[in-house]
Amino acid sequence: MRQALRPHPGSGRGGVSGLEAQASRQGDRGLALRYRVSGDVGRIALPPAAAAPAASLAASTEGLWRATCFEAFIAARPEGPYYELNLAPSGAWAAYRFEAYRQGMDEVAGFPPPRIAVRSDERALELEADLALDLLADLPADAAWRLGLSAVIQDVEGAMAYWALAHPAGRPDFHHPISFAAELPPERRP
Repeated sequence: MRQALRPHPGSGRGGVSGLEAQASRQGDRGLALRYRVSGDVGRIALPPAAAAPAASLAASTEGLWRATCFEAFIAARPEGPYYELNLAPSGAWAAYRFEAYRQGMDEVAGFPPPRIAVRSDERALELEADLALDLLADLPADAAWRLGLSAVIQDVEGAMAYWALAHPAGRPDFHHPISFAAELPPERRP
């Protein structure tokens, strides 16, 4: 599933002319994500790459959404618990569980570090991530998963642009139920 993300009407574009996200399930409990940003990549503020990936990426990092960051929100039911996954171009990541809309937030203990790969040139930035979701008990392997795919893009002047599949009225809010605009069915078995 590949879909275009849209900028929030109240924010700029952060030097971005287009942003696509792709998600696919990998077996029963895996998720592959790919984000492709097109535009003047030189205008995008990118966090520095982690100096020692194996050591620095073993644990999650707080506050990634305050800078350029790609996000995925995943739920099995509209009213139930959901997960937020943050992936930074630096290789940093975070995983959270929410009981309900913006309530009961907890870091997912023991979440395995995702594999994150980043490629860029002056016209495009791509981030790919493979995630093992075995610890996310609220996502049954045989159920369709609802997804909210989004990105925060900070430009070199500090302005923030908020991109998502869908935006609710008012301020940017990736947690809002309307933002869970895609469905990812379970993999078909032969």
